[in-house]
Amino acid sequence: QQHKKLSSIPYRPITMKLLLKSTLFVASLRSASGFVNPRVASFHRAMSLNAKPFGVVVNAEIQPDRMDEFIKLIEENAINTRKEPGCMRFDVLRSQDNPNQFFFYELYENAAAVDHHKEQPHYNLWADFKASGGVVTSTSYKTDGEFLTE
Repeated sequence: QQHKKLSSIPYRPITMKLLLKSTLFVASLRSASGFVNPRVASFHRAMSLNAKPFGVVVNAEIQPDRMDEFIKLIEENAINTRKEPGCMRFDVLRSQDNPNQFFFYELYENAAAVDHHKEQPHYNLWADFKASGGVVTSTSYKTDGEFLTE
């Protein structure tokens, strides 16, 4: 098979297999040298295996008289969840229209990472808060990652 030449370097079409190998090789070099953020490595790991990351979006309205308690527990939950293996992102957003309404945006490598998350003590802070009547409403949406930024 003939290859087109660009200067003296032979041109070879890039296959998905070659692209995947080179991406994983570069990622392994970077992580070995300590230059890559673990979240970036997690992102590449999830995407390179053709698995779609597992996302959870939560829309929760908090009881106004429980707001101080909620803010403390959700901060602890977010900080500790971000340290979990397989967690790619955990963001807490507050509505500009309703100060009692929050959105959590969670992204994990896979469903197993979500299962692990739900076994953690910091997750139970949220689960117990909901069970004790701390929320007006709470709806969770399971999603697949399609087009993500690192």
